[in-house]
Amino acid sequence: MPPFYELPQRIKAWAQELGFADAGIAELSLDADRDHLQRWLDEGLHGQMAFMGRDLDKRVHPEGLRPGTLSVISLRLDYRPQAEAAQAVLDDGERAYISRYALGRDYHKLMRGRLLKLGARLEQAVGPHGYRVLTDSAPALEKALARNARLGWIGKNTLLLNRKAGSWFFLGEIYTDLPLPANAQAPSSNHCGSCSACLDVCPTKAFVAPYRLDARKCISYLTIEHRGAFPLELRAAIGNRVFGCDDCQLVCPWNRYAQPTAEADFAPRHGLDTAKLVELFGWDEATWLRKTEGMALRRLDHARWLRNLAIGLGNAPRSNEVLSALRARAEHPDEAVREHVRWALEQQGAG
Repeated sequence: MPPFYELPQRIKAWAQELGFADAGIAELSLDADRDHLQRWLDEGLHGQMAFMGRDLDKRVHPEGLRPGTLSVISLRLDYRPQAEAAQAVLDDGERAYISRYALGRDYHKLMRGRLLKLGARLEQAVGPHGYRVLTDSAPALEKALARNARLGWIGKNTLLLNRKAGSWFFLGEIYTDLPLPANAQAPSSNHCGSCSACLDVCPTKAFVAPYRLDARKCISYLTIEHRGAFPLELRAAIGNRVFGCDDCQLVCPWNRYAQPTAEADFAPRHGLDTAKLVELFGWDEATWLRKTEGMALRRLDHARWLRNLAIGLGNAPRSNEVLSALRARAEHPDEAVREHVRWALEQQGAG
């Protein structure tokens, strides 16, 4: 068995062999992060995400998620896809913008499988150990843990940033009862400096201050987590973004260093990186279910997919094709879809 002080470097090497970009052992001091989260919750900035207020102790104390946990291994998996240029799609009002992370296979299963393989590889080296793998699948402060593992710093847009990879990556963790030495390097410096590009570019002005996001105005929250009608005052600003939003990443200077992923599972499916709003709005539920199988788009149901697309069509250049598509859904059984179609028709001057 290798000495424990050698294990962090070996874990990093094993992780990279499995396709991860980086790995580190996190310090488990998270009290300041809990205070930050509690203030955010107290101000109601979480919107309908009541789950964010549950299990705060488990978020801060890893042994609450897996009894006996002594160490957390934090891992980074890069995902920037070889996709149609994002800004070109945003600038084309006829096309649907889908967040780059959601164009290919849902990362959860892929990452979970690799985390389990890494846990087993560690077991081969040191013997049986109790562990649990997380892929955004439990109440964990994953960005704070990754920061504590020296994988980057938390930027003004509340995302983890890395000097070599920007923010185009997923995070995962292994909670283990092995007493692994935490990364001895100095914490990653905050390299945001005086830059405010991410704050300034937000279409709905969702950042109330650096490092503070009002989820109720965030397009990612609205198009994925929010149920019911979108606030009227935000609909025009949503533009053609139908699932998530990458604006604060697209302008981040550090993302110029992110390299496109070679991971085939993250490649765009069904031409979704260039698809037209009208085309997607025409999918019936059976088509929706078939074409989104195994994708993060399944965070939605068909009705919310249509609701989001109706907003995009309301903001699209006027055309007979757009009007016909909207009128075809005017009597949809879902009230939210009908209401957003009515709004879209009014925006098109055809209410």
